Amino acid sequence: MEALLLGIYAFFVWLIFFKFKWLPWTTATAVVVVTIPIIGLTTLLLLLNMVAPSALDVQVLKYTVQVIPRVTGRVTEVPVEPNRLVKKGDVLFKVDPRPFQYEVDRLQALLAMTSAGIQAQREDLAAAEAQIEVGLNRVTSIQSSIEATRAKLRLSENRASQTRQLATAGAGDQFEAEKWETDVAQQRADLGALLPQLSGAEQEVTAYRAKAAGLRERIDARVGGQQADVAQVQAQLDDAQWKLGETTTYAPADGWVINLQLRPGSTVSQLPVMPVMTFVEEEQVILAMFWQNELHQVEAGNEAELALDTYPGKIIKAKVDSIIWAQGQGQLPLTGTLPQTGAVPAPEGRFAVKLLLDDRNKDLFLAAGARGTGAIYTHHLEPIHLVRKVLLRVASYFNYIIIKHHISLH
Repeated sequence: MEALLLGIYAFFVWLIFFKFKWLPWTTATAVVVVTIPIIGLTTLLLLLNMVAPSALDVQVLKYTVQVIPRVTGRVTEVPVEPNRLVKKGDVLFKVDPRPFQYEVDRLQALLAMTSAGIQAQREDLAAAEAQIEVGLNRVTSIQSSIEATRAKLRLSENRASQTRQLATAGAGDQFEAEKWETDVAQQRADLGALLPQLSGAEQEVTAYRAKAAGLRERIDARVGGQQADVAQVQAQLDDAQWKLGETTTYAPADGWVINLQLRPGSTVSQLPVMPVMTFVEEEQVILAMFWQNELHQVEAGNEAELALDTYPGKIIKAKVDSIIWAQGQGQLPLTGTLPQTGAVPAPEGRFAVKLLLDDRNKDLFLAAGARGTGAIYTHHLEPIHLVRKVLLRVASYFNYIIIKHHISLH
């Protein structure tokens, strides 16, 4: 861009001083002609670096996941293909689930057997408590019958006494008196039969209560240990079921599998130092590197443009997400040794600016590791942003030029 401006300026100088000779070419005019572009270009470049800073190092980074199996076993299926886009939740590979299913079945049977002892004792206790309830109902029923019989007996005794007195005095029926005496005898016999039944029912209730108390004591004495056994087996079963679920590994996000060498029949291990594949997520992070004094006018939301080497001649629209106000020179190592400053201070480090693609470019594919240049346009001196945009576009078209020399030795 500077060469273009100088060329235009030189063309007008040639027209004015040499072609049409509107002004004389003297030493003074020569000094002025040379001074103007120097001052103008210097001022323009200084202002551009303030209000529209450029980055010579723009990087596209992507999150990578080292896929490590969570179980050890033989691989039965690898449906994914390398360097092909997969969606989140797609199957990456499967490990033979049968050994893990066998372990789940074994622990389920053990859990059922361990729980059966407690359940059987609780059922015996429930039966004993039910028998207590039946016995109490029988006792209540017999007591009610006894009370009713006693009430009838008292009535019959009064009527028998009254009718006997009337019959003795000749004012009553002798047959009726005998009838009431018969009722008294019958009710006394019924009462005599109910009292032993009440005693037997109360003894049964007492026996059932003693049995229930014994069962409750045995359950209380054993339930703690058995419950601990059940909890331990349940924990082992949960772990076995989790391992069974981990025999199938799914894609953690949308992305690509790189360096895929896993094949059916291979044995994989859950060791953290042995990943079986690398998964590159589709989501990317775009970082532009700037010198520290270039960012004092930059704000989140500022317009930005990128010219990546992978897209010659294309300008990619973006915007500023944030400035990462941290870099390695601002971190002190955790050590007991004082930091060494050295005889010469370390060169000034750059700060990264995180950029987000504009909506019109959000579906544009950006390769992990793509590099290029870029610029940020602040809200200051917007008219001169055009110069930076032209410079960036010229640099983008220069990406079409491939300088490569290949030497083949035979």
